[in-house]
This record gives sequence, structure tokens and C-alpha cells, in this order.
Amino acid sequence: MRGTVLFCLGTAMMLLSAAAHADDPRDPTMRNADARARDSEQTRQLNVQAGSEVQSRGLRYEVRQRVMTADAGYAADQAQYDAASRDHDRDMDRYARDRAQYERQMADWRRAVAACRAGYYDACAN
Repeated sequence: MRGTVLFCLGTAMMLLSAAAHADDPRDPTMRNADARARDSEQTRQLNVQAGSEVQSRGLRYEVRQRVMTADAGYAADQAQYDAASRDHDRDMDRYARDRAQYERQMADWRRAVAACRAGYYDACAN
């Protein structure tokens, strides 16, 4: 129990510190309105995606709760729980892959912007 509380607390601190650095007003790549609009749109899309994942996870949780309290046999309940757990694991893997891809794309974009500003104008088309 104590280990779980410490893990949750550590995770929350990590997420909050990441959120604190999300919108740095001194970020030189966000000085023009177009860059801020693109960043805002990407953030909105990520929020929509994360919201739908949270909603589907909530539905799966509700299904699990109903399964656990239903009068159906234990084997059927366990099979449904296992399927929901696999779905959750698959969704978490997909989120991790999507997040990594997003980070790579943002890094590529930031490098292109830096190159463009440094005078390599063929990088400006990205």
C-alpha cells in the first residue's frame, strides 16, 4: 500500500514538472503567431486524443466493475477482465508510440526552424 502511494506521488510529481515546462514563454521557436497557432493546434489534437482514450478507459473500467459484480460465472468474468486488461495494455503501448512519434516530429520541426533561421532557406519549406 505504501509503495503504491509513493509510486503515485512520484508519478504525479514527474507529470507536474513536465507540465511546468510545456509552455515556456522564452522559447524562441514560439515567437511568431503562426508557430504558436501550429503548436496550439497540435496540443488541441493531443488533448482530444487523450480525452478519447480516457473516456474509453473509463468505459472499460465500468465494464470491469459490472463484470466483477455480476452473477455470471468466475471464468466468464475473468475472461472479460483479461480482454479489457489486454485492451488497456495495447492502448498504453499505442499512446507511448504516438507520443514518441510526436516528440520526434517536433524535434525535426524545431531543427528545420533553426536551420531556416540560420539561413538554410531550403529547410523553410517544412
